[in-house]
Amino acid sequence: MNRKFLVLLSSLLLTVTFAAAQEAQKSELQQKAEAFDQQKEIAKARSTFIHAFNDYAAKGQMKPGVECAARAAALYYKENYYKEAFDLLRLADQNIDGSQLDGSGKAALHYLTTKERMQMYIKLRRSPSAVEQLGRMEAFASQSGDEGIKDDLLYSKAIYYYTFGMNAQGNALFKQIADKLTRQKEYDKVDEVYQTLIESGRKSGNANMVAQSYNSYIAWKDSANAQKVADEINALKEQIATQEATIADKDSSLTTRWVTIVGLGILALALAAALAVGAVVLLRYMLLSRKQKGVIQLANESNALKAKFISNISAQMAPTLQKLDSRQPEVKALLDFTSHIQTLSEIENAADDALEKADTPIQPYCEEMIGKIRNKVKPGVVLTVDAPKMSAQLNKEYVTHIVGHLLDNAAEYTPEGGTIKLTFKKRGPRTNQFMVADSGCGIAEEKREDIFKPFLEVHDLTKGDGLGLPICKQMALKMNGDLTIDPDYSKGTRFVLELHT
Repeated sequence: MNRKFLVLLSSLLLTVTFAAAQEAQKSELQQKAEAFDQQKEIAKARSTFIHAFNDYAAKGQMKPGVECAARAAALYYKENYYKEAFDLLRLADQNIDGSQLDGSGKAALHYLTTKERMQMYIKLRRSPSAVEQLGRMEAFASQSGDEGIKDDLLYSKAIYYYTFGMNAQGNALFKQIADKLTRQKEYDKVDEVYQTLIESGRKSGNANMVAQSYNSYIAWKDSANAQKVADEINALKEQIATQEATIADKDSSLTTRWVTIVGLGILALALAAALAVGAVVLLRYMLLSRKQKGVIQLANESNALKAKFISNISAQMAPTLQKLDSRQPEVKALLDFTSHIQTLSEIENAADDALEKADTPIQPYCEEMIGKIRNKVKPGVVLTVDAPKMSAQLNKEYVTHIVGHLLDNAAEYTPEGGTIKLTFKKRGPRTNQFMVADSGCGIAEEKREDIFKPFLEVHDLTKGDGLGLPICKQMALKMNGDLTIDPDYSKGTRFVLELHT
């Protein structure tokens, strides 16, 4: 059997089985020994590996120590010093038995020393002794419970069979190894070893082995190619499924926007007949966008244009509505609704624009905000502020809008004798929180997620359009923050505005 093939199998085995068992850092002695080994200075490498073994053993580090002993033994019998190699392996076994390792750990290390003995008997062409060592290796592999060692045992058996001319058994065992690597999708490794097996047969003049190996290789190659194609098809199916899910999400978003814009179009037609042409154009554009749901970039551009169009409609409606009597509830409701629509559109149109921030003294700012609702609360309502004397970087326009809206809602829903509290907390080096708490009736748990969603229900505009909190939510997100309801607060309602600087 070609020596190159045996070396390849052994190196693959050592890499797979014992790489994970090495210490995180090799000792200086081991590094020197490996350097001597690479430079082909066998005597120095062997001596240094033995010193490294003794050093590791003295420290109780048996795994790297036994590995160094095994490598020193291999360098002994490489120069036909078999007695010295057997003596060194016997010493290593004594250290293993006297160590603090558990049964499985000792078995794994005994497997390594026994494997070196098996390889010496193979080199000596002593088949019965090699078979005896293989039996011991099988017992140690079972006791270790290590799948990597069990794989190594298959390679070792294959080396034995091929060395002593039992090609049929070697081929059968090697097919078992190849099948396992194929299941693990390590196709390149299997291909490389098959090629080496065929080349070894050619160099040794074993025509039967070449023919058997080649036939086995062709059969495996066809199977592996079929498996690769199946894997690629499955990967493409997963990719298609992911893309379809993404498109479905985008389509759902487009549908929500479509319903919103249609409602605004109807309102615009009712208020100003001159806007009818614009609404028709908008509807046609939306229908076209729905048909092209697979083109995500075009859909995103469409959304931006729609938002701008809505903003223009609201801007054009405002002068007409302002000429009407704002004391009428219906007129005031339409004015508020138009303003809210315009605000939502402006936030969306400026989604990528950076917001300016200013250094703001927190305590006076909070006192000022709470003071704005003193004339709005019911009799006996207690207003309090809990804010430290510090400054923070804020976009005052958005923060003032959000905190003001939350305080206005608290004033409206807090009964006589209740409490409203504005709190500021620094939660980290770059995280701040404003909290507005009231002792009102609270918000039902099943409605908490929906209150931040615009256009979820058809509202009587004279009783509010339901856009106040969704606008606040969008502003919070625009500031790289969030607006939520504290689920653990049970004395009413507490909103939390979290900001990240």
